[in-house]
Formats: sequence, C-alpha cells, structure tokens
Amino acid sequence: MNQITLYLLIALGVIILYIIFLYNRLVVLRNRINEAESGIDVQLKRRADLIPNLVETIKGYAKHEKELLENITKARSNLLNAQSMQEKAEANNMLTESLKTLFAVSENYPELKANENFLQLQRQLEDTEDKIAYSRQFYNASVLDYNNQIQVFPSNIVANLFGFTAKEFFSTEEKENIQVRF
Repeated sequence: MNQITLYLLIALGVIILYIIFLYNRLVVLRNRINEAESGIDVQLKRRADLIPNLVETIKGYAKHEKELLENITKARSNLLNAQSMQEKAEANNMLTESLKTLFAVSENYPELKANENFLQLQRQLEDTEDKIAYSRQFYNASVLDYNNQIQVFPSNIVANLFGFTAKEFFSTEEKENIQVRF
C-alpha cells in the first residue's frame, strides 16, 4: 500500500467521523427542541386545566360577563386542540388576551377579589404564566441553535443529506395591557 492511498484512507476516515459527529449533533438539537415543546405543552395544559375552576369561581360573582367567560372557554378549547407550534402560539395569544380582560374586569368585583379560591387560582395562573414564558424562551433558544446548525456550512450538507428541516419559533403577539374603565 503506498503512502497516497494511506493518506486518502485517513482523510476519508476523518470525513466520515466528522459527518457522524455532525449528524449526532443535529439529532441532539432536534431532541432538545422536542423536549422544549413538550415543556410548553405541559404548561399550556396546566393553564388550560386551571381555567374551568377560575371560570366557575367567577360565574357566581360576574353573571353579566357571560360573553367574556365564553371567549375564555373557546380560547381554552382552541389551545387544547392546537397541533402545530403556530396554532399553539395563536391559541395562546387568544387565551392570554382573554385572561387579561378577565383580570381587568375582576377589579370591579371587590368581593371576588377577596375570594380565597379566586386569589389562589390567580396565583397559580401567574405562576403558570411565568413557567410558560420560561418554557417558550428555552424552546426558542433550542430552535435557534438547531436552525443555525442546519444552515451553517458544512453541517448544512449533512442536514440536507439526512432531511433535517428548520423548526418554527414559538411567537406571541405583543399587545398593550388591557385597561377596563366603567
């Protein structure tokens, strides 16, 4: 075996090892995104599970807020039925806006604001909102790492070869806080 053949075999071996490394890196990043998406789903489900209790608590105090409560129920249903990350983000936005309106309206019911069950549910929802924000940040950071990895050279070649495709970010619409005045 001559020296040129030996160098070619070593170079080929290094290239194969590098391709394996890149492939494994892409798999790890994709799995991190799946884990992050699962974390978002858990928190969105937790929030959706709290909402029926909140709605029932408020029904007794705010009988004429029927449309608002129906909107919250509809938004919750949309969130639970969302499949893609975009659908989840849109349903999340709708639910967030409905909840902001609900808490703004609740300011007009002093006996509701003093209700221990309502306060506990409100605290749990606030805690869940914080967890959703963290989960969304973790997901988006994971998507950024993954998308960067599949788009930069030379890993983009391996990504294309093995069918790795870009993931979408979990985005929300930034809106102003709702202020209700009577």
